[in-house]
Amino acid sequence: MSGKGANGQGTSKQGTSARVDFPDGFRWGAATAAYQVEGATDADGRVPSIWDTFVRRPGAVLGGDTGDVAVDQYHRFREDVAIMRNLGLTAYRFSVAWPRAEAPGGRGLGFYERLVDALLDAGIEPWPTLYHWDLPQSLEDAGGWPVRDTAHRFADYAARVHLVLGDRVRNWLTVNEPWCAAFLGYASGDHAPGRREPGAALSAAHHLMLGHGLAVQAMRAERPDNRFGAAVNLYAISPASDAEADVDAARRVDGLQNRFFLDPLLLGRYPEDVLADVERFGFAPPDADLAVINQPIDHLGVNYYSRHTVSGDPDSAPQAAASPFAEHSPWVGSGHVRFPSTGRPVTGMGWEIDPSGLTDVLVRLHEEYPAVDLCVTENGAGYQEEPSNGTVHDAERIAYLDGHLRACHDAISAGVPLRGYFTWSLLDNFEWAWGYSRRFGLVHVDYATLRRAPKDSARWYAEVIRRGGLGDRG
Repeated sequence: MSGKGANGQGTSKQGTSARVDFPDGFRWGAATAAYQVEGATDADGRVPSIWDTFVRRPGAVLGGDTGDVAVDQYHRFREDVAIMRNLGLTAYRFSVAWPRAEAPGGRGLGFYERLVDALLDAGIEPWPTLYHWDLPQSLEDAGGWPVRDTAHRFADYAARVHLVLGDRVRNWLTVNEPWCAAFLGYASGDHAPGRREPGAALSAAHHLMLGHGLAVQAMRAERPDNRFGAAVNLYAISPASDAEADVDAARRVDGLQNRFFLDPLLLGRYPEDVLADVERFGFAPPDADLAVINQPIDHLGVNYYSRHTVSGDPDSAPQAAASPFAEHSPWVGSGHVRFPSTGRPVTGMGWEIDPSGLTDVLVRLHEEYPAVDLCVTENGAGYQEEPSNGTVHDAERIAYLDGHLRACHDAISAGVPLRGYFTWSLLDNFEWAWGYSRRFGLVHVDYATLRRAPKDSARWYAEVIRRGGLGDRG
């Protein structure tokens, strides 16, 4: 988010070495998404999704990889729950595959009943996300998220899932990273369904949020004692310099990445400057929708990976692209913006590492928006890594997680109501347009045999959970 100056250092005391302890009851979790881990794409009546279609488009995914098998959690979930229990996880965030929920006779939802029951038996709190980008292909054929009816179909689906699981699941997330689903899916075409229609992307973003509001209404009507929210991917945003063009570029990216979602969700309005930026695309959502989007929520999930440093100078050197195939800008109305490197260390994804940005994001939410419980619902680092003598020694990932957990603690110390942390990801998995070329997991997966093996980072995280905090840095 903007406002921290050109150096982007923010407030996190990431260089400190003091031991930090987290509050009692803090949730220690890990996260996955259905298409990335489940596989079994034709099992028990599951219908095709937009990702099933997209991965078969030539050049859409590195190596021509698909999620047809992924890491087969559909058949191996009990093994994975045992791994979670051994790590000491207190919560697991997974997503329900909408295409699986469309299976006749409830066969697809039966899988999630079995998964939830196994988690509860292991003392692990289930945190389902209802939409993690796998729209049924039939709805895309009818127009997809740019069509208003999709939001109503999502609410119907959410109510069906909640009716089955709501007696055992208390905490729910509706949509995951609507920015990615809308702007990578419908503007740049880097994600499914691979469309490049800027106006449609804006409508998709609005209908994703409308679907969130309608789903919360429907589920809360069934069980008002359950807790509901959404997960948004937020960035700290810094201008590359004090130059007017760079400051304006930072405003634009902060507007479309952060405020375009936070303001409707938490304030019931769109930011006026962003509406002006995209006016030429005819974006004019009905005012009445904002009251639906602005449903009271019980928690907000924050997905954070990096800081954006932004330039409005078209000659500035671009940062690594958000996906390996980026050709068209996802920044609707601001395609001239660039993301120059600041020289910070990067992950294997090319994403700059800046834990201070996570503190900045959390503190800004606390200071500028209505009070709501927060959870970090994704945070992690992807690398190209393989075992050495049967073990993955992933010191870089441990350093990344350590820095970001300290950033979380800085936010808590500043008064932020941060209630939990879910690292991305429990398992190596299908990483969208990157295929299987990047690994985010605490647990290594041999993609040939699907054998699971905890990495050094898994053992490190288990010790963090055991003691409820971080030891002194060496």
